[in-house]
Amino acid sequence: MESISNIFSADIINFAVVALMSLVIGLSQRKLYEKNSDILHTFGSDRTFTLIGILGYVLFVIGGGSLTPFLYGGATLTLLLCITYAHKLFIRQRTGITSIMIALLTYCIAPIIYKTSMTIAILMVVTVLVLAEMKDKFTEFTKKMNDEEFINLAKFLIIAGVILPILPKNELVEGTGLTPYSIWLATVVISGISYISYLVKKYLFPNGGVIITGILGGIYSSTATCIILAKKAKDRTDDLKEYVAAIFCAITMMYFKIFILLGIFNYGLMIQYWYLFAIMIVASAVVAFFFYRQKPKTGEVGAEVKIEDEEEKNPLEFKVAILFAILFIAFTLVTNYALVYFGDSGLRILSIIVGVTDINPFIINLFQAQHNVSESLIILAAFQAIISNNVVKMFYGMFFSGNKLMKDLCIGFGVICVINILLLIIAL
Repeated sequence: MESISNIFSADIINFAVVALMSLVIGLSQRKLYEKNSDILHTFGSDRTFTLIGILGYVLFVIGGGSLTPFLYGGATLTLLLCITYAHKLFIRQRTGITSIMIALLTYCIAPIIYKTSMTIAILMVVTVLVLAEMKDKFTEFTKKMNDEEFINLAKFLIIAGVILPILPKNELVEGTGLTPYSIWLATVVISGISYISYLVKKYLFPNGGVIITGILGGIYSSTATCIILAKKAKDRTDDLKEYVAAIFCAITMMYFKIFILLGIFNYGLMIQYWYLFAIMIVASAVVAFFFYRQKPKTGEVGAEVKIEDEEEKNPLEFKVAILFAILFIAFTLVTNYALVYFGDSGLRILSIIVGVTDINPFIINLFQAQHNVSESLIILAAFQAIISNNVVKMFYGMFFSGNKLMKDLCIGFGVICVINILLLIIAL
């Protein structure tokens, strides 16, 4: 009797959940119908969707483990929906089967709960609600994207989901840990992170202003962002504090990006040294906020700033990916050579030298733990490369701004570098 009672209670709970989820979906459909009065004569809204969900529950439960009643009911429902669609298509001269697909998904809520979990059912309902509500936004977004962007996205899916898994993991050069898989993995990861930032900046915040440029550009390329903002500042006679703040927003995001890369390529090392990155992210953000607070309170600032197309290269372009792969291979070989012939001191010196170039290939190579060095030395070398690269960015900023930002950049980068050095001395 106890087990029967438990099963009965579970069935009641599941019935209530199915009815509630179906009602929520139906209410969302009614809201859409009210926003578009010309489509009110469809097959139904809140009550209809609730009854469809309950029908799916009843037919699934009475099957007693057999899907036959549920499948027959689904076939009947599909036939009725097809008649509705035929009327919509031939009589009202309208297309679109979104509501029909939502109705069929509503019908499937009960078996999803019983066969998988309540969590999956909730995720499905949430996804349906979001997709239904964001129709206009999706339409606007796709209008902004050109054909080349979809081709680039297709390329990325191929190189990440098809090519990467089949690449061999045999060493190309003995003792370096350099394999076709590791080279392509590094390229895919860095290109993917940069591509997301590229899309967000280009399509969601095309005219996001100085600060947005700094934040999103820092993920894409902090060095390029620093140069672009410095060039913009050179042409202005006021509001320079906001440009300085944006540059340090880019530095903040650079630390965050490298922290993400550490988590992807060496999770254990991230768990051990996460606090170093957290401190540097906070320190850089505080510096950025310090300069942001000093910007003029009046006037419209930075609304016109936009990264130029010639500077904003798509990270999925073939040339960009190949260049990164070549740099990754070169830094792997040079790092291995420095360790073999000069030991740990060679790696320390090399980490400072690479700061004048793109440090991402060097840092990813370190994080993959391909070399027989201590974990503390890996972190030390990574931060030394970052410090060296920050110094280079400081000089870039001063040069391309015509020394207009010299004082502020020296103060900001000086504070960040000193904190970073002290942190390494204390922690390592």
